[in-house]
Amino acid sequence: MGMITNDWLDAVSDEFKKPYYRELYAFVKDEYEKGPVYPPADDIFNAFHFTPLSKVKVLLLGQDPYHNVNQAHGLSFSVPAAQKIPPSLQNIYQELHDDLGCTIPKHGYLKKWADQGVLLLNTVLTVRAHQANSHQGKGWEKFTDAIIQAVNGQDRPIVYLLWGRPAQKKASMLTNPKHLILKAPHPSPLSAYSGFFGCRHFSQANAFLEEHGVEPIDWQIEDTAEV
Repeated sequence: MGMITNDWLDAVSDEFKKPYYRELYAFVKDEYEKGPVYPPADDIFNAFHFTPLSKVKVLLLGQDPYHNVNQAHGLSFSVPAAQKIPPSLQNIYQELHDDLGCTIPKHGYLKKWADQGVLLLNTVLTVRAHQANSHQGKGWEKFTDAIIQAVNGQDRPIVYLLWGRPAQKKASMLTNPKHLILKAPHPSPLSAYSGFFGCRHFSQANAFLEEHGVEPIDWQIEDTAEV
C-alpha cells in the first residue's frame, strides 16, 4: 500500500496501531500476492493523497472499487481517462447536466474534483478482480469510518453526498451542525430514476459552500483529462 504522508496521517495514525488494521493489512497483502486485486496497491490511498483533510469541502461516499481490469484507481466513481465511463457515472454526468448545465465529458477521470476538495471515498478500498464486495467485512469499514469521523470533526462547512442506502447508513456518524448532509438514491441504472435524477445535489452543495464564504466546486469535467 502507498503510504499516507499528508495531514490525514495525524488524523488516522492511531488506526494503524489497532489489531483490526494489522489483520486487514495481512489480509490485503495476501490477496495481492494470490491474484489480481484492484486498485493497484500504490493507488489504494489516492483519495487521501489528492484531497488532504484540511482541503475537504465535499465528501462523496461510494461502496467498493470497480472490480474489472484498469478501472479502479482509488477514487470513488472515477475511472482512468482511457476507460469506458461506467453506468453510474454516466448518470452522475446526466444529473450534472440537468442541474448545472455541465456538458457531458468523454471520460470518467474525476481527479479535477479531488483536487478541488471533493473527497472521493469508498467505504471499502480494495476488491478481488471480478468479485464485487469481496473485501467487505475485512476491516476497511472501520478504517473509513475513522476517515468519516475525522471529516465530521472539521470546524468548517462541509457537504456530504450520500447516495444509496449503504452510504446513508453513515449519516448517524455525522453530528457536526456546521455540515450539510444530502441524501438520494444511488445513481446506478437500477435506482437512478427513483430520485437520484432531479436531486440537484451539485447546485445545493455549491450554494451551501458559497453561503458560508467557501469557493464552490467547478464540477465541469473537461474532455481532456488532467492527470
